[in-house]
Amino acid sequence: MATIAVENYLKHTLLLAQRSPDGLVPMGELATALQVVPGTATTMVKALADSGLVLHEPRRGLRLTVEGRRVALNVLRKHRLVETFLVNVLKMDWAQVHAEAEQLEHAISDAVLDRLDALLGHPATDPHGDPIPSVEGTLSSAVYATLASCATKASLRVVRVTDQTADFLTFAEAHGLRPGAVAQVLDRNLPAGLVTLRRLRSKPFALSLAAAGKIWVAPVEAG
Repeated sequence: MATIAVENYLKHTLLLAQRSPDGLVPMGELATALQVVPGTATTMVKALADSGLVLHEPRRGLRLTVEGRRVALNVLRKHRLVETFLVNVLKMDWAQVHAEAEQLEHAISDAVLDRLDALLGHPATDPHGDPIPSVEGTLSSAVYATLASCATKASLRVVRVTDQTADFLTFAEAHGLRPGAVAQVLDRNLPAGLVTLRRLRSKPFALSLAAAGKIWVAPVEAG
């Protein structure tokens, strides 16, 4: 039953489940993520349940079965490795690779994927900082502070950009906030909704709290 539609439903269920304390994904959230009407989502979810890929709890939502999670992780691994290949090897703009990866993730065989993984040096994250599932099916669930919640006056390394729309990634690129960049939060003005940052050897600049909340950071390790 591994059609493109099935793979998309399972992948989005996996991504949405990461935000849920109990792993249960409401039908409305899934329909919104897939840009379909609720009735269409309900029909597909019932088919997925009949195939043993999800458990559907009427009026509550759904969760992946062991097999459904395996398929979803494999699709997600393909997507993030393809994005890494497109950026690191083909030198494509990191703001433009998501749509390409959405297409290619359904066409690559597991054999080609393993060769791609080896070619790239078995990366742990993609160009946006998203964790890449391992071949064994494990996925890091590490959560970091954001520029909206981190300590001020500390050296911080950008580890992940969670908004991957082309506009936001172009904005992050323009401000030098790709994963690996080091910055300091100089001030956080909650009433104004602004965060003032400074990157190394650059002038301070301001971000909205909403934008700052989409950029995850970790302390720079001494030495």
